[in-house]
Amino acid sequence: MLDIVMAGGWGMLPILVCSAIALAIILERFWSLRRSTVMPPGLGDEVRKWAQSRSLDATHLRSLAENSPLGELLAAALAVRNRSRDEIKERLEDTGRHVAHRMERFLNTLGTIALIGPLLGLLGTVIGLIRMFLAVMVSGVGDPMKMAGGIGEALICTASGLIVAIPAYILHRYFRGRVTGYCMDMEREATALLDTLSTPPRPAAGAPRAAAAAPTATPRPARATR
Repeated sequence: MLDIVMAGGWGMLPILVCSAIALAIILERFWSLRRSTVMPPGLGDEVRKWAQSRSLDATHLRSLAENSPLGELLAAALAVRNRSRDEIKERLEDTGRHVAHRMERFLNTLGTIALIGPLLGLLGTVIGLIRMFLAVMVSGVGDPMKMAGGIGEALICTASGLIVAIPAYILHRYFRGRVTGYCMDMEREATALLDTLSTPPRPAAGAPRAAAAAPTATPRPARATR
């Protein structure tokens, strides 16, 4: 394998750098975009119970925001829970954009590698062909080894660029789809919390209900005594 890489010439250097960066991004995104990390199971139901019981304080909100991207989104809504529905919704939208942007971290770099991988391979191909033609100009066509070296360098660079670009493109699309799915699920959880916050609190169990006011009888005038 090392001999093949060395035969590709210096055009293999940027391809190898791109492959290392792409591998690091792929491993990091697989770890960071786990569902248990982005949307812990049962978190939405637990937060809605907190909102219904109104048992919230700064410690709860800080712990919730540091828990996960979903927790950060729900904590942003709870921080302004005493405001109007429109203001809470606006806060959710602003926080959601920041959360989605962080979940898409490094994906633009991965997409760029998928795009430039074939171009780097093409560059190596052109360089290999140039070397081959220069060798022909110097020694003529009587030395097939020099021609084979240039052709081999061109083919190795082309194949290497495609080997880097194809997985990078596939996984870039995969991670984009995963982030989109998470955003849809988080939007559903945020909407459910928004409905909970917009609903007036229920009276505590066992609390006496206000009795209906009975109509008061109209006082009759006292009879005159003789």
